[in-house]
Amino acid sequence: MPPVDPNTVLMTGENSFIRLSPDGGTTMSDRLSHWRVLWCPAGQGHVLFMHSTLLGGQVRVYSDNPAVARWLQRTIERLLYPAFADERLPVIAAKFRRHGGPPSSTSEEITAGSDRIRMSWWDTLEPFVLHMPPGFADRPIGVFSTFFPARAAQVEMNGAVASGLPWAELRGDRQSSSACLAWSETWVTPRA
Repeated sequence: MPPVDPNTVLMTGENSFIRLSPDGGTTMSDRLSHWRVLWCPAGQGHVLFMHSTLLGGQVRVYSDNPAVARWLQRTIERLLYPAFADERLPVIAAKFRRHGGPPSSTSEEITAGSDRIRMSWWDTLEPFVLHMPPGFADRPIGVFSTFFPARAAQVEMNGAVASGLPWAELRGDRQSSSACLAWSETWVTPRA
């Protein structure tokens, strides 16, 4: 087997997420997808896609590079969560900052006008590498990522805290959760 993956690189960076539920994952109350893009054809930057009870069930897009946000909507988020792929949503200018890292607590702070959002992960499980080549799960593109699943996570916005909790789930044979730091993430597409 050759030491080089045969696919074309779409982007590389991070895509950490928090999904919360009031009932152990039967229903989802909050979904946040945080991107730190180191490289993609639209450049680099940060994006937060947020669908939350803290927004009254609305969807918002925060970014420091609107071109990256739109590229993610068209290329990846349309496959992951179609509500985040709606390009009619305005891209709200924001600043992004990370604190900490596993195995202690990690937080991402997003500041946009009067909005202050804090995503937090802690009590992480053993990390693992997720390997989903193009075609896996009927997706035309693939992803390789290092997951740090968190047993505990929280979303705070302007002093209010979402009431849902992350839930445990399996990814292959590894214990994971609905709240993961997903670092060293690379998305690929088959070469033409």
